[in-house]
Amino acid sequence: MKPLLDYLKQQNMSLFTDFYELTMCAAYFDSQKFEPATFDLFIRRLPENRSFFLITGLEDALHYLQSITFTEEHIVYLKKQGFKEDFLNYLRNFKFTGEVWAMPEGTVAFPNEPLIRVSAPIIEAQLVETFLLNTVNLQTMIATKAARVVDAAQGKPVIEFGLRREPGIDGGVKVARSSYIAGCQGTSNVLAGMVYDIPVFGTMAHSFIMSYPKEIDAFRAFVKTFPDKSTLLIDTYDEVAGVQKAVLIAKELEKNGVRLSGVRLDSGDLAQISKKTRKLLDAHGLSFVKIFASGDLDEYAISELLQKNAPIDSFGVGTKMGTSADRPFLDGVYKLCETQTVAGDFLATMKLSEGKNTLPGRKQVYRQTDFDGTLKKDIIALSDEVVEGTPLLVKVIDKGELVYDLPSVKQIRENAKENLLKLPKPLRQLVGTHVYPVELSQKLQDLIKKVKTRLTNTEINQNSC
Repeated sequence: MKPLLDYLKQQNMSLFTDFYELTMCAAYFDSQKFEPATFDLFIRRLPENRSFFLITGLEDALHYLQSITFTEEHIVYLKKQGFKEDFLNYLRNFKFTGEVWAMPEGTVAFPNEPLIRVSAPIIEAQLVETFLLNTVNLQTMIATKAARVVDAAQGKPVIEFGLRREPGIDGGVKVARSSYIAGCQGTSNVLAGMVYDIPVFGTMAHSFIMSYPKEIDAFRAFVKTFPDKSTLLIDTYDEVAGVQKAVLIAKELEKNGVRLSGVRLDSGDLAQISKKTRKLLDAHGLSFVKIFASGDLDEYAISELLQKNAPIDSFGVGTKMGTSADRPFLDGVYKLCETQTVAGDFLATMKLSEGKNTLPGRKQVYRQTDFDGTLKKDIIALSDEVVEGTPLLVKVIDKGELVYDLPSVKQIRENAKENLLKLPKPLRQLVGTHVYPVELSQKLQDLIKKVKTRLTNTEINQNSC
């Protein structure tokens, strides 16, 4: 499998960063500040009506860290922005040489848990911040939303249908991948299907129906081309008349030994219309014809339809899932937690800002489960502690080289399925935010107190020039 960027033929992504990352790196370089540092990527808080995150985006992050280089075109551009020649010469030979630990894709996680831990010379660790955040924030946001939609469908297939309104070419493919990992049956996005071997699905548009003199002419034209896999869109003019014509088409196909796959509803009162449609189909011996529904669906709409016993067999979900419409961003951040002193010792550090304080030191996350595998609690501990539970962060890059076997999208999907099944039921509810216990080890708590005291004495209580 090639990385997505190869297929999109995009330029080298090294300048996919915020300008201040480069200005900080230039200042580090000017001060000859090359010592190692450690950063944590984590999500600060849960959005409304969310109780967990489903982590995706690591594969793109690792491809980026392996490939980041600065071309002469980049150097020429940066020189125009005022960067000094010696720093530009440093960038000419830039390569990420650090160590990275991360939670595998498909892992469920919770606020303030390190999802990715980067230890590298500080210029390298600083420079990669923007790309890592952009990649993990978007894909985790979508995977989390899609997991909720799939859960609401109660085992009925969900197809990702939102490409037309998703954020750009690259974003559209990432949405398809993240949604599939979260449990969607497939996508309408053909490029994503090719790149990631995701099943692709599609029916027809209203324009196809309207381009023919009569609706039944459009149906006949379509099934002529796809006799064994046609789903007819029946609500362009009138859904009852549409299903009656679909019945005629189904009977014509049966004479040729072929069965109509399904009919699609895209508007109106889907619960009421689907019941009428099912009744008409069944009355003509077409119980095998599936009803596929689309049109402004999300987890809330699907849940309501199923509560009304709508006889819908599968769902096409677009805009509201592909943009995570009710919560179109995550509060993912990337914060320094450790630096190295002149003497070569590692010094834990933290941010003390109210509401935005961070956890110091190099950390690991340990997960404990009940006897049946249900998640019980997580413990954030220092990386050198021995704590009961399964460690979630695994080493993925060592000395700049990939040391992790990248799983296939299908393997990640299985990991996500296993993780989601282990969630306590309250965390899977659609409404309300339920808090999963995430504790700090005693050693980490002690370190927090120690670092707070040091920083308070050094930075707040003492005046310095």
